[in-house]
Amino acid sequence: MSQVTPELLSLLLPLHYFYAKEDRPLPEIQLLEGADVPEPERSLLVHERDMTSTLRNFHGSPIKLEVVKSECSDDYLMRMVVLHREDNDAPVEFGAIGIRLDKFEGPVREQIANGSAPLGGLLEKYVIDYRSCPKGYFSTAADPVIGDALAEEIGSIVYGRCNELTDADGFAFADIVEVLPRHGGEESLA
Repeated sequence: MSQVTPELLSLLLPLHYFYAKEDRPLPEIQLLEGADVPEPERSLLVHERDMTSTLRNFHGSPIKLEVVKSECSDDYLMRMVVLHREDNDAPVEFGAIGIRLDKFEGPVREQIANGSAPLGGLLEKYVIDYRSCPKGYFSTAADPVIGDALAEEIGSIVYGRCNELTDADGFAFADIVEVLPRHGGEESLA
């Protein structure tokens, strides 16, 4: 098993947070170049768009949010989530996210805090200018947490990315770890 370096740990911080709270080791992560991520996962991960609209377009279905775990302190929200297709409830992404709530106010802040919709969908709905800045891509074998969330067999190889969302001035307001089901969840297209 490869050693989790401080650099890798910083990329995986939102996910590591929830694993550490349960005294669970992170699954082995293999960092990849974007070009080494196979299709269709590459088209779904290797870009500078938000995942909500990317998954919505790929699956031809609105995307809904399931908050698995959530913790909020002061103006920082951490949550572990599963995104599902609205039409058939198939899981299309597992992830963990840290969000600086102090960058938002009014209804958008309330909706982010209460988990009413995926962050990308809310940024789109409220026309909030931001940049998606992927920091790395990876593969991992689905462990019980990821396998359960994505309805994947334990040990199945899945792909993901570590992403950062910034405002127009380059200030980071969200750190995200996003993991897709095998083949981008194409089976859920049926």
